[in-house]
Amino acid sequence: MKNNLLKVAFAFAIAAMMFTSCAKAPEVEVTDAKAAIEAAKATEADRYVPADFKSMQDSLNVAMLEIENQNAKFALFRNYKKATATLTGVTAMAETVKTNAATRKEEVKNEAQQALAEVTALVNEVKELLTKAPKGKEGKEALEAIKGDVVLVESFLAEVSTLINNGDYLTAVDKVKAASEKATSLKTELEEAIAKTSKRR
Repeated sequence: MKNNLLKVAFAFAIAAMMFTSCAKAPEVEVTDAKAAIEAAKATEADRYVPADFKSMQDSLNVAMLEIENQNAKFALFRNYKKATATLTGVTAMAETVKTNAATRKEEVKNEAQQALAEVTALVNEVKELLTKAPKGKEGKEALEAIKGDVVLVESFLAEVSTLINNGDYLTAVDKVKAASEKATSLKTELEEAIAKTSKRR
């Protein structure tokens, strides 16, 4: 009887030891890593440093897959150290990604502002060329079309200015590039027309 009690007690002790020695999934680290990624996304890191942001998300996915793999094992053999280390790395990485996003955002802002100033000056050049362009019957329709295009480019620039004020610098850069291409084309067209007229004189 005494031996049976000892066996039962020993079995309970072993079971208790096995239970307490089972590794637990890193739930806190998962929550922290996901929150860190959301915080990075709030700074528009996914737009301004997409490669860094994707790397961070990929690391989270790797950690989650590792957790699933460990969960599938017998409890006594689970080991979440690798997943925990990856998750901790994601949380730390998020701070760097946020800093990089802020830096890149400022660079794009400056790029947009500079491009806006340059294209505005270019439009003014086009307007000046319009006053020198040939105004005969042949050129009248072409000049009217160019004037319409100038108005269109100016509307683009107004949109660019609004985008910059609203902090959407990437979209502003894309739009100002389109405006620049159009304004450059108009300038070239006018210069060629003026040059042809000069040769005839």
